[in-house]
Amino acid sequence: MRNILILGGTSEASALARALAEGGERATLSYAGRVERPKPQPIPTRTGGFGGVEGLAAYLRDNAVTHLVDATHPFAAQMSRNAVAAAQDTGVPLIALTRPPWRAQAGDDWRTAPDIPAAVAALSGPPRRVLLALGRMHLAEFAPQPQHHYVLRLVDAPEAPPPLPDHTVIVDRGPFTAQGDITLMQDHRIELVVAKNAGGTGAEAKLIAARRLGLPVVMIDRPALPPRQEAVSVEEVLGWLDHPATPRGV
Repeated sequence: MRNILILGGTSEASALARALAEGGERATLSYAGRVERPKPQPIPTRTGGFGGVEGLAAYLRDNAVTHLVDATHPFAAQMSRNAVAAAQDTGVPLIALTRPPWRAQAGDDWRTAPDIPAAVAALSGPPRRVLLALGRMHLAEFAPQPQHHYVLRLVDAPEAPPPLPDHTVIVDRGPFTAQGDITLMQDHRIELVVAKNAGGTGAEAKLIAARRLGLPVVMIDRPALPPRQEAVSVEEVLGWLDHPATPRGV
């Protein structure tokens, strides 16, 4: 019987978990542990890191994992790199269930940044009201630009005050709607949006809202990852499980 490990934390990981549970598959969903209240899942879950490449490889061996699916966030670069290396070390087939990146559309005013430091640098200049839609992990990196008022939308309330002297915290969990984000941006008089190019539909509302309001967006490019087999749908992953050596996806 197959034993599938999903590296999760995304809506795609949850959708795959449901499909595997409905198919009677043996599977485990692993969370990194950054969300305090993860959604209930129909398969067993684990929380926390593995201890690098060696720890993940040992987990795959010790638990007789037959297939590894990386369904982490597109910006969880270290975990994805570890997954590629551990799969190579153990010979466990790996596929990434990932979202196509967003592409600028007519009416968008995007200023692309290759990474977080470049996005921080892009905020130099006079004070503005900024929607910082990056989650809580990178807040401290924007401390060198303290002149702005930052609106921070977070899944969980921060345990300590964010290291930004002028900010508003909004605790909310997506998916969001375009109209809801238009209202949020108007209520907070947002002048600029900073976002990671996560792709997918669950977080796209802020981009639609920015387009309709004519607001500029600093869009942070995805990190570079080693070559790996990818899929963009649960159906592709299910097909790959039956034929893991067959190239599928993008």
